[in-house]
Amino acid sequence: MYEKYGTKICVCPAALVVAVILTMPLLIMGCKEQPSEQPDVQQVKPTENIESPDSSLSLADVIRSRRYWDTAFNSWFGKMAPDFTVTDINGRQHKLSDYRGKDVMLVFWATWCGPCIQEMPHLMELRKTTDEDKLAMLAISYVTTRPPNSAEAIKKLSEQRKINYTVIPAERNQMPEPYNRINGIPCSFFIDPEGKIKLATLGVLSFNDSKAILQAK
Repeated sequence: MYEKYGTKICVCPAALVVAVILTMPLLIMGCKEQPSEQPDVQQVKPTENIESPDSSLSLADVIRSRRYWDTAFNSWFGKMAPDFTVTDINGRQHKLSDYRGKDVMLVFWATWCGPCIQEMPHLMELRKTTDEDKLAMLAISYVTTRPPNSAEAIKKLSEQRKINYTVIPAERNQMPEPYNRINGIPCSFFIDPEGKIKLATLGVLSFNDSKAILQAK
């Protein structure tokens, strides 16, 4: 029981447990963004998570083994990733097609998204353990006023957490499809060395999950 504005309110322990259970999918799968249009995202299925990155796994094996994330934008798999040019928090320009010949991981996130923050240590470990000549990591955060996600806030959080991969504030309306249709984060696109979309995911990826996706054929 607690008091608010002079009124005593009794909180039932059972109700608290139910509330926590109901919010768990949001913590696992990610944050809902503003646009109302829903991309082609499959429903979450209770499968076992990948325990360790295994280079012998096929991409189908990795997808079947998922637990805390799901596939998204399935109709784009195998298609050329639309090109774009963006500028990172340090003023350096990045053109997606310039990274042809290496894997690219695009991570879409926001400063207000708890699951995105939860995913950061895994991404930092991936960057630390994977050569930059083999993998480019671009973390793109759309600048918005509601909820607030300014370029300044994006840069400040990146510096506070000492993020070791490329962080980019961007305007949604300047990005091509399918990137401008993202309405749930964290959302990641894995692009192969030929410039084709290998996989898109929705939800928090562990270090092992990301490594498995990159290694899978």
